Amino acid sequence: MIESTAAGPQVIIGLGIAIFVMIFLVLKTRVHALLALIIAASLAGIIGGMPPNEVVSTITTGFGKTLSTIGLVIGFGVMMGRILEVSGAGQRMAYAILRLLGKNKEEGAMALTGYIVSIPIFCDSAFVILHPLVRALARNSGKSVIGLGIALASGLSVTHSAVPPTPGPLGVAGIFGVDIGLMIAWGVVITAPALLAMVIYAHIMGPKIEAMLARQPGGFDPEGHQDALTMKEESELPALWLSCLPIGLPILLIFLNTLTAALAGKESTNLLVQLVGFFGNPVIAVGIGVLIAVYGLMPKTPKDEVFQHLEKGVETAGIILLVTGAGGALGAVLRASGAGDYIGEYVASMGIQPLLIPFIIATLVRFIQGSGTVSMITGASISAPILANMPEVNMVLAAQAACIGGIFFSYFNDSYFWVVNRLLGVKSTRHQLLVLSVPTTIGWAVSLVMLLTANAVMS
Repeated sequence: MIESTAAGPQVIIGLGIAIFVMIFLVLKTRVHALLALIIAASLAGIIGGMPPNEVVSTITTGFGKTLSTIGLVIGFGVMMGRILEVSGAGQRMAYAILRLLGKNKEEGAMALTGYIVSIPIFCDSAFVILHPLVRALARNSGKSVIGLGIALASGLSVTHSAVPPTPGPLGVAGIFGVDIGLMIAWGVVITAPALLAMVIYAHIMGPKIEAMLARQPGGFDPEGHQDALTMKEESELPALWLSCLPIGLPILLIFLNTLTAALAGKESTNLLVQLVGFFGNPVIAVGIGVLIAVYGLMPKTPKDEVFQHLEKGVETAGIILLVTGAGGALGAVLRASGAGDYIGEYVASMGIQPLLIPFIIATLVRFIQGSGTVSMITGASISAPILANMPEVNMVLAAQAACIGGIFFSYFNDSYFWVVNRLLGVKSTRHQLLVLSVPTTIGWAVSLVMLLTANAVMS
């Protein structure tokens, strides 16, 4: 709690200056988001009245504590995703979903494909992998390439933002200290209606956008970008059950652990409960997923090549781990300085819906600097200390609020925006916004409605 009323304004001024400097550094300088978060944490602590040596100690402790809970899971997750990517497992799941849903449901099939494939694979990479399927399906079905592309991009974006073991939501879960199984479950519940709304948009607007592009010279390349990857022949792809197992088994184990802990208690001495707790721990469960992916999906691949793929995955994890840890460091400083307590008391007295705090912060950061992952981590690291001592706040839904804010309005400062539009061959700025900026904003808005509805039901 705040030691004195004089400390309140001081810590708020420190937080305000820290956030302003962080945003300025990311937008206007060559300083990376990682260093910007650490600078912000330092400013928030020092201006907030903490001794400098205590600021440093709090930053390093907060960094380490956050990664101790989630670091290995992120590392294993991106390694598994890399194997699923290069082995063709994502393509196999796409073909299975297309067959399952049948003809005239192509938009839904592509959206569901993206929704599942983006759980272990980054949405940028997944769109590159699956983009040829969009064009092949459009040729065979007569459907709009743009409509199918929007549906695929939409499915990829929502789970990338809200469903672990995608690294962003995992990082948020670590900062809030919430159960991964519950995070997965609520992520699916909250984003499924959003995906449906985005599919409806793709079905209605896709053909219209394509018709508009066709009337504009140079506004649309119907063959797409020539650098798009060629898909493997279906006969070369791994079996469906093997493609699904590295994702499905870890999620099942994590859910079993969550359910068992709820029924029997985490401190139970029962051997079966302890075994479920061990194998259902996210670190062990996702590690098992990596082993299954390596030995099940690449059984004949030379060892050195497998190592190269795994290390390539770790390369992408590195910066995510560092940014996640830096977000945890900022949150630790806000707790230690008293800023979290002070703002929490103020928000509680005003009657503002607490879940809107991480949601608004993440949305603003997403709009300002473009990265969904950075916006989620920033929203979580600032809001978690604020919400920690507020009564009756569902912390899983608060974590989801930070994640949902990261869906908002994908546009020019988002690499995914350029990947999708480049591969679909959309060159006109106006139509690029219609292809991805509008549907992601629809998903963001519907997810917010679902979040507030879920919170009202759970209250």
